[in-house]
Order: sequence, then structure tokens, then C-alpha cells
Amino acid sequence: MTALLVKKRADEYLIPESVDLECVKYCVVYDNNTSSLEIILKNNSDDDNTDDDNGGVVLGAALECGRALTHLTRHPVHILRGGYECFSAMYHFFRTQKSIWMPQELDAFQPYPVEIVPGKIYLGNFRQACDPKIQKDLKIKAHVNVSMEIGPFFVGDADKLLHIPIEDSPEANISPFLRHLCHFIEMHLELGSVVLVFSTMGISRSCAAILAYLMHRNGQTLKRSWAYVKKCENNMRPNRALVAQLSEWEKVVLGDTVTDILDPLY
Repeated sequence: MTALLVKKRADEYLIPESVDLECVKYCVVYDNNTSSLEIILKNNSDDDNTDDDNGGVVLGAALECGRALTHLTRHPVHILRGGYECFSAMYHFFRTQKSIWMPQELDAFQPYPVEIVPGKIYLGNFRQACDPKIQKDLKIKAHVNVSMEIGPFFVGDADKLLHIPIEDSPEANISPFLRHLCHFIEMHLELGSVVLVFSTMGISRSCAAILAYLMHRNGQTLKRSWAYVKKCENNMRPNRALVAQLSEWEKVVLGDTVTDILDPLY
């Protein structure tokens, strides 16, 4: 991944000569406040008295630049929704004056938990759950710990910590906890609290918990919930025992089993 600064001069976007966009996998473009990919139609003339009703296409800086970059990169170009204003308001701790990051700096960067419901529910691992900076930056107010480990935060506070002590094994039984899990998360969302759901690696047990909650919250299938979480966390891999239990949970939520968990996708 490469960070780059794109400048516009004489209606042309200029890319630094040292950057080969064909090698860039993640290219994100943003301006001040672009919030939609819809094209705006605007009258070409600034004269209010004109009889010319022909409209002109207005892309906005981020869309215009993104369209230009698509001709230079093999991977999709992403537009940051809301632009800098929205991003900096929600994630002020990511603000920086740096325009170029060196490879060793990126290697040393510690990732944050994955955002499942923007600004409300995050999915992470045990290390992230123990990091006070992450708790402060994301304003975490409650934990759902789906592991055998005991974290340093909210210990002894049943209102802020739900501990589901199950092993990462085929014998793991998360089913008895699912109703309480959904109630716990819903209660904190109503209070305006930010919830971090985590397990040891943030790959299997915590993902199963998130899937169960989304199925309950949205009244939707395991398949649809799976597709959503997969977009957020591509490394999601609940074990087969948990997938089978989620299939049973789907029957509880919808009244019938809909998703075919024999599909290789699961």
C-alpha cells in the first residue's frame, strides 16, 4: 500500500513520478466533504437570466480525481465517503501531516479493530482489547469477550463486560449465550455506548458472535450477515461447530433454516 499526494494543475491531475500506481493495491481518494457517488447536474451558465437550460456534469474533486486514476491502476479506486471533514471528526487520532509513509513505518503500524456498525460496534482481537490507546481513541465503553482469557478492562462490572468463556475448538458451544449477547449489545447501543466484540485472534469466536447479533438485529439470514461481515473482515473464519450453531440460530430468528452451510463458502 502506498500513500500519495495528487495535485491538479491546468485541469490535469499530476501523480508523483516515484509512484507506480499499477503496484498500488489500495488507492483511496478524498476531498473535503464528498458524501455521494451520484453525479450532479448543473447549469453551464452563471447568468440567472439565460434561456440556456443545458446542464453540465459536476463530479466533485474526489470523483473527478478518482476517475482519472482508474486509468493508471489495476485495482479499484476507492472514494472516502464524507471526505476529510467526516473522517477527521470520527477518527481524529488518525490525523497526520505526512503525505508519504515509508514501508518500515507501515510495517510498524498497529491496526485498529474492524468497524462493523460505524462508530458503534467494533470487531477485534485480545491484544486490541488490552490496548488503552485503542479503547480511548474509539471511546469503547463495553466489551464482549468471547475467549477464555480475561482482559484488563471492566473486570467485575457485569454492566460493561459480557464474558463468554468458550474455547476455540469444535466443542465450543456459543448457543446458550446468544440471546444474552444480543440483549447486551442492544442495551449498550441504546445508551449510546461503543462496543468492542473480541476473541483471541478475532477470527472465529468473535466473528460468530457478530454474525449472530446481525442476524437478530436485522432479521436476516446467515448468508446475508456473512457477506456483510466478510466485507468488513476478510479474514473471518468461524469454525464448523460455530457455523452449525449459527444455522440453528437462523432458525430461531427466522423460523426456518435458509442458508445452506454445506456450501464451500462456509
